[in-house]
Order: sequence, then structure tokens, then C-alpha cells
Amino acid sequence: MNTTEQILLIILSAALALFLLLAIVIAVQVVRLVKTLRSIADRAQELVNSAENTAEMLKNAVGKVSVLRFAHSVFEMVTKHKK
Repeated sequence: MNTTEQILLIILSAALALFLLLAIVIAVQVVRLVKTLRSIADRAQELVNSAENTAEMLKNAVGKVSVLRFAHSVFEMVTKHKK
């Protein structure tokens, strides 16, 4: 091998090593990002479930209150009619 080929081999080896190191760093960062996004998605799912449970509870409570209001209005109408 002559000196030109050796210099070219050294330059290409250094570039390959640099790109390999850069690819490893990028892969690690992507894995961290995916892990963080999964954590955020899990928290969002918990929030949605909590909101659904709260909405269901309010729906049941409003339904019961409306039945009581109806019963109260019927009771008032009956008592007023007797007077």
C-alpha cells in the first residue's frame, strides 16, 4: 500500500467511526424519547379514565336529582290541588 491509500484508509476509518458513534448516540436518544412518550401516553390515558369516571358519576347524580325534582314538583302540585 502506498501513502495515498493509507491516508485515504485512515480518513475513511475515522469517518466510519464518527458516524457509528453518532448513530449510537442518536439511537439512545430515540429510545429515551420513546420511553418518555409512552410515559406521557400512560398519564394521558389515566387522565381520560378519571374524566370518564367523573362524568359518569355526575351523570348518575344529575339523573337522581332530576328524579327527585320531578317527584317534588308532583308532590307540590298534589298538595296545592288539595288546598
